[in-house]
Amino acid sequence: MPAKYSHVKKRAASTPKKSASSNANSSSHAHHHNHSHNHKDHRHPSPHTDRSISQAVSAVAQLERTIARIILIRFEQDIVRLFSTHLYCVALLHLPTFVLRCVTVGGPSWVAANADCDEIKDFFRSAIAMDLRQAGERVATKSVLWTYTALRHFAKSNGVPICQKRGLHSVRLLPHYDALKAHLDSLEAQHPPAFAKPPHLGPMTEGIRALEDACESKYGKGKSSASGGAKGKGSGDAAADWRQRVREGYDRACATLWRVAREFDVRGYGLVLREKLTAKWCDCGCSTDHLSEVCEKTVRLEEEESGVRSGKEREWDGRGSGVFGWGTEEEEDIWDVDFDFVGMDPESKPDSPLESDMTVAELMEWRYLRAEREKEQGNIAFKKGNYPEAIERYKSAYRIEPELPHYQLNLAAAYLKLQNFIEAEKACDVALGQHRSVKGYWRRAQARKAQGRIEDALRDLRAVLRLQPSNTEALAEIISLSPSPPPASSPIASSSSSQPSCSASSSSSSSRPPPSGAGSSPAHPWIPTSKPPKALPFPRGAWDGRKLKISPIPITVDIPVDFPFLGPEDKGKAGPSPPASYSEKTISQTFSYPSWERYMVQKISD
Repeated sequence: MPAKYSHVKKRAASTPKKSASSNANSSSHAHHHNHSHNHKDHRHPSPHTDRSISQAVSAVAQLERTIARIILIRFEQDIVRLFSTHLYCVALLHLPTFVLRCVTVGGPSWVAANADCDEIKDFFRSAIAMDLRQAGERVATKSVLWTYTALRHFAKSNGVPICQKRGLHSVRLLPHYDALKAHLDSLEAQHPPAFAKPPHLGPMTEGIRALEDACESKYGKGKSSASGGAKGKGSGDAAADWRQRVREGYDRACATLWRVAREFDVRGYGLVLREKLTAKWCDCGCSTDHLSEVCEKTVRLEEEESGVRSGKEREWDGRGSGVFGWGTEEEEDIWDVDFDFVGMDPESKPDSPLESDMTVAELMEWRYLRAEREKEQGNIAFKKGNYPEAIERYKSAYRIEPELPHYQLNLAAAYLKLQNFIEAEKACDVALGQHRSVKGYWRRAQARKAQGRIEDALRDLRAVLRLQPSNTEALAEIISLSPSPPPASSPIASSSSSQPSCSASSSSSSSRPPPSGAGSSPAHPWIPTSKPPKALPFPRGAWDGRKLKISPIPITVDIPVDFPFLGPEDKGKAGPSPPASYSEKTISQTFSYPSWERYMVQKISD
């Protein structure tokens, strides 16, 4: 977090001061509220007074819910916008290296011919999921500041006074509730934001140049194309040929990256701030007031630094119209800077010296290791057939790291083994709310089929084929469940109405070109029609059919024997703190850690 935001973190992590006259039972405005205000004698209430009070309280509650909802929707838009910028940087900085490693093993046209294969998409999915688990915590502070700034500009443009110390009081916005509600309605009317290349950012010229420079030593002038892509051609033609093949591969890899990113649903991330805005936001107005007090100082500092003159107000939506209106080319890639976070309540912060010295990034890695340890213990129990133990372990892993959906998929698999189909479906719903995956749809289809909900199961199987048209198991299952075409009145959708967040994206995925060789049966209404892949602008190379494996390089960590991990007995707890000192005895633990830097590309077969 930049230095100018540091005091925001401190203020958010500290409880407000209580006046001497405050009730002893009342605590922080942000978390605990005592609403039994006994300032008046209500033994002889007036019905007219009570009615007016109740109407005022109801109006304030509606205003607070509107403000919280505006903050939440703009938070989702900010995650999409900033993470899209991050993916642009990934395409610019990491995809050239990825393409280079693949063409080194598979030949100059291998990526172009296989850019939509499951191997590449699965690698992209795992790396994107690891980055997205940080998205909420990285974006939350800035998003809240931006939205508060927008509310502040709206208030000042309508003549609402703002306290220099305590900022904007939400009650003062009551006369302008209709305008705020109209803004909320306009936000909710927009389609859910999806990850896409930011339109204001330029083409991937630098990435192409870096890739060509790296390939020059292998396929440059005077060298024959030993990888089969330019066999039989002269050296000059071969040089021109490999450039075209490598460029086409890079362009297609970029397109696959954005296509995979759109499988993720931003509404399943940022759970810390999301919970505060939905479950912990107070209707009495103190939540907005506390937010204003925390943010006001930062906003004033920013205005001083940017030279905003007093009395000259900007558009009230100060940063544009969410993900669709941002127009600066100097967008900060917040995945490349240190950050701190305001998602921890002060009472949940560990007091150990070791953890207090950790950065938030280090705390998140420690959290991931704990979750993976629990998952591995669950996998061991699953293989032994001890499914209740596996379920408890998978639940513990998800409690530790709730923004990685594969723990819920493991949980669904264990529930299916116990024939607890309702819980298996619920676990798949949670996972699909974050990432629309083949495993999620497949396991939910099995759970729904077991419950006798054949049509819902067919919808999920159809979604499997839209994501992976070559999935023969889903194809056979559809034919088994629906050997004859369904009646014309039956709706054929990509997902059931019980999972609204999946339906729109699944239907959009049907327009994407499937991998080559994907089987489809256009005559069967439950099987989506596969579009032919885009033709290559050059002949296929001799080695384009090679099978490559792309896998993360495991990391081995020496962990003290008394390193705390959650077990089933810790159910419901946030997790133990690292002790201040560890014993000298350590054990080596190996973890899979998908990333854009640490992976290997291996040839499996020709």
